[in-house]
Amino acid sequence: MEIKIFVFNPIEENTVVLYDETGEAAVVDCGCISERERGALRRFLSENRLTPVVLLNTHLHIDHIFGNAFMLEEYGLSAKAHRADEGWVTDAVACAARMGIRGITPPPPLGDYLDEGEPVRFGHSELLPIHVPGHSAGSLCYYSERDKLLLSGDVLFEGCIGRSDLPGGNMEQLVRGIREKLLVLPGDVRVIPGHGGMTTIERERCANPYLQ
Repeated sequence: MEIKIFVFNPIEENTVVLYDETGEAAVVDCGCISERERGALRRFLSENRLTPVVLLNTHLHIDHIFGNAFMLEEYGLSAKAHRADEGWVTDAVACAARMGIRGITPPPPLGDYLDEGEPVRFGHSELLPIHVPGHSAGSLCYYSERDKLLLSGDVLFEGCIGRSDLPGGNMEQLVRGIREKLLVLPGDVRVIPGHGGMTTIERERCANPYLQ
């Protein structure tokens, strides 16, 4: 049975829940910053009788990790991400303050590190991390070959790509990684970015102006 998807947009960032017929779920990029947003995620999991068993981050920029403390407190899950982004966790409160956001709960340390090709399993489903640095040094995309689904974080968007002007960013590296690791996937792979709407690999391969 294929992965099912729930996406909602706390602070205009896509928090994604993937789950299958077992009721086990993976939560990816939990950006829930307010009690309203945390409540929406809590209700969805409860109403669908889902048990979150893994918390993943595509990268560790502050808008993608606001909800990591909530996931640890509520479900006992520590986030998994790439080691190269770990410094963003320790700098999270200061980074939020620079964005004008104060009083956040400091995100907890990572629970584990992920490398490219190291499978992440929940229920009967599996995601493969693909390391595509350039937006951040540790940016990971998560790919389900069976379900033809890619969670691209802030690497690849509909008609656009991630910014590269933050620490650890590199435009040349980002474009090269997208071309060599993502655009080679089957064209009908659905792409869920970290912000904005869904797209497909074929659409971005043919029409994304940053990749032509």
